[in-house]
Amino acid sequence: MKGEYLKNCNCIAACPCDTEGFPKPYDHCEGMAAMHITEGNFGGIKLDGLHWAGIVQWPGAMHEGNGKMQPLIDERATAEQRDALLRILSGKNGGPFFEILAAVCPEVYPPQFVPFAWEFDRDGRHAYLSAGKFLKTATAPLTIPATGAPQRVKVLMPDGFEYKEMEVAKATTLEVAGEISFSHQNTNSSLAYVEHTQDGVVA
Repeated sequence: MKGEYLKNCNCIAACPCDTEGFPKPYDHCEGMAAMHITEGNFGGIKLDGLHWAGIVQWPGAMHEGNGKMQPLIDERATAEQRDALLRILSGKNGGPFFEILAAVCPEVYPPQFVPFAWEFDRDGRHAYLSAGKFLKTATAPLTIPATGAPQRVKVLMPDGFEYKEMEVAKATTLEVAGEISFSHQNTNSSLAYVEHTQDGVVA
């Protein structure tokens, strides 16, 4: 799967879960990850143009496990495409990112098939996502406190399993409802272009 990738969570900017492995300023981790697939397939099943999202929550650090996940799938997907996306997200068909998510999120709620609204500008550090009644989040650039000017921060992770490079921004709002619910403002946002395969992320 190639495409646009957004991760917004309750951490401070440049999510320390990516670096030292523990959330800040909270002692727990909650957020979402989502993708607009510009080009993709599962075997012979085309996935171009579809979206998926996962709402996630852990009582402590992500790697400590005991997490929960709510899968959200683009309602435009056919039955065959829905099955393909859920099989990918399950981690049972490879891809370290999805395998790790499955391992640290033993509780998975039934998938919801919902309309997605998606806007994404990685270089401008702007994004907007809504997924039915379950998720609404917006991203804006970081700013320099002394001047209010936009601040650009880029993180390179050559050995990353989620992405290899991402732009750091601010989740101005992160509203989640349903089996998992929370609300945050002005927390971390990560924007990236990614390419996932069954063997791992290659971009």
